[in-house]
Amino acid sequence: MESKRELLELLLSNARESTADLARQTGLSESEVESLITELESEGAVRGYQAVVDWHNIDDQHVQAEVELNVELDRETGYEEIARRIAKFPKVVSLRLISGDYDFAVDIEGESMHDVSNFVSEQIAPIPEVTQTVTHFVMETYKERGIEFEDRDDDDRLSVSP
Repeated sequence: MESKRELLELLLSNARESTADLARQTGLSESEVESLITELESEGAVRGYQAVVDWHNIDDQHVQAEVELNVELDRETGYEEIARRIAKFPKVVSLRLISGDYDFAVDIEGESMHDVSNFVSEQIAPIPEVTQTVTHFVMETYKERGIEFEDRDDDDRLSVSP
């Protein structure tokens, strides 16, 4: 089990590492690493591999938003059913049931603020169990999935010293 955790940590750090590199770092053979990866994928522990993208460095329009959702459950409808409906939308990149002041945290991506706003108002808000949405647009990303983004020197404000 410790080998699995160690391998998962390495994959989270860099999923593009070769089997040989992963074997060297874990002390396992390449065939053991391949077998463990296959096992982790078949168990559903590893669900996919993704790049961490700094959208600031791409010319395309890309907007990210975090949406707080409150829902009201009834006898027939549970959190899982609501989550399944919301998760089906391609603009929804992550969806979590959380504790605190609201029920779901939803990460949404779109081409513009207008695009994201329309999606929330036309697709999410009309869901009968949804009682409130609060949308927070991401203005800048400094760290994503453990990867720090480089400093950006595009702040034109003057420095003020006391």
